[in-house]
Amino acid sequence: MISKGNVLLHDNAGPHTAGVTQSLIRQFHWEHFDHPPYSLDLAPSDYHLFLHMKRELGGMRFGSDDDTKNDVESWLSKLAGSFFGNGIQKLVTRYDKCLIIGGNYVEK
Repeated sequence: MISKGNVLLHDNAGPHTAGVTQSLIRQFHWEHFDHPPYSLDLAPSDYHLFLHMKRELGGMRFGSDDDTKNDVESWLSKLAGSFFGNGIQKLVTRYDKCLIIGGNYVEK
């Protein structure tokens, strides 16, 4: 599916289901791939990046919002493109597993 163009994977959060959002999805002819319910390990917002970010920055104290922003941006700039590619590939594998078992909860 991905090789055919843009495919959106998102849950039923308000911004994702809003009429304006749905209209733009139709306008750009993007496919919408529903997020399976109760599959927390497939959550798009936490699929790969935030797990590593928690490991890297967890427990740190920041003096200001700007300090936090600078540290996060610095960490992100050090990541190679393969980091994101690997994360997306893991998501594809997990999603396939979910589809095979009919949308039921996927264990890690």
